[in-house]
Amino acid sequence: MSNIYYEAQGNEVALFEASAGMNLPVLIKGPTGCGKTRFIEHMGEKLKRKVYTVICHDDLCAADLVGRHLIDENGTYWQDGPLTKAVREGGICYLDEIIEARKDTTVVLHSLADYRRVLPIDRTGEIIESHPDFMLVVSYNPGYQNVLKGMKPSTKQRFISLEFNYPQPETEKNILIKESGVDEATAEKLVSIAGDIRNLSDTDIQEAVSTRLLVYAAKLMVKDFDAYEACIHTIVQSLSDEEETLEVLEKLVALYFTKKQDA
Repeated sequence: MSNIYYEAQGNEVALFEASAGMNLPVLIKGPTGCGKTRFIEHMGEKLKRKVYTVICHDDLCAADLVGRHLIDENGTYWQDGPLTKAVREGGICYLDEIIEARKDTTVVLHSLADYRRVLPIDRTGEIIESHPDFMLVVSYNPGYQNVLKGMKPSTKQRFISLEFNYPQPETEKNILIKESGVDEATAEKLVSIAGDIRNLSDTDIQEAVSTRLLVYAAKLMVKDFDAYEACIHTIVQSLSDEEETLEVLEKLVALYFTKKQDA
């Protein structure tokens, strides 16, 4: 039984377990803050496998994943990177926002994401066969993709794919109650605010309000922080810097939580 709370939205738990049992790599796509990382942590605990999480970015190089030679008082020695540790010892190597990594970095994954399940290390001459409990998992936000950044179709076809989205209202309400201890009525208001914002059009909002931000707001409220102000600081200010958009969002929040000066 996992101690990391996760509320399933579909068949993702069963699909992940089946993939792990057959040594198949998994790709998870979905918007920011919808629960991708929490799901991986939950499944790692459920399967009793250590999770090696790597946050991908433009400066991430192959050595950051595989390892590098270092020097100490005794001379030169090799230090495994998180990917190599997971391959050797078993565990889930989770590469978050894989499309942010350089293309020459992701090439090292190819031999791990097919029937070979091996990791060649050019600098040491090793070819490491994957531990039976090794699993490769990558994720990305489809909203961040463009012509220059995106996964090649040939790379995607190496993975079992899972698509995540923000939870259904009832599920999201349960998550807020469980994660923060907020009361049901307040949780329902927060979920309604999120739904309204996600349905907005003609604004500069690049990313919809995440479940994560709702949890932050709920946690502040449980600590007796003013509800309206909690929403402003966790939701509104996180979504935009444009004055007109902020005004729209503030008015929307005020429909559910009263401003102090209006009380």
